[in-house]
Amino acid sequence: MKLLPILAAATTAIASPSFADDTAQINTAITSIAAGADRHDWDRVRGAFADEVTLDYSSLWGGEPATLAADDVIAQWSGFLPGFEVTHHMVTNETIVSIEGDMATAQADFTATHRIGQDFWVLGGQYDYTLIRDTVGWKVSGLTMTALWETGSRDLVTLAAQRASGGN
Repeated sequence: MKLLPILAAATTAIASPSFADDTAQINTAITSIAAGADRHDWDRVRGAFADEVTLDYSSLWGGEPATLAADDVIAQWSGFLPGFEVTHHMVTNETIVSIEGDMATAQADFTATHRIGQDFWVLGGQYDYTLIRDTVGWKVSGLTMTALWETGSRDLVTLAAQRASGGN
């Protein structure tokens, strides 16, 4: 049986302390982006990103993926997220897809709730992450959001940006 050595090698890799540490660091990076954004803890969010990040929200907004300096991502997000009264980005079912050297990919499901007054915009879908390992640990270098469903009004994003800039 040639399958037995392959399964034994895979089981050994998954059970190794190195794999467990990598998995914990990757999950921490993923969680830090969502929880940090909800808490407006921009240092936490920035610490989870590589210096350059490719974001792809084309499934929701159209357009093309954009590669930005992480500081520019933080500037964008901090320019509208505080305009919501509450946000809650619940990221679940994190799955490490691959770890090859200093590169990794992961997936997670999400539900993102945004509220202003009695109005809500709730979005659900999947995140696909690419990560790199630096001297500190694993950092997200790419994030693709695939929107699968939504309810409420996307117009709340524009209102939140106006509120965050002092326009309302």
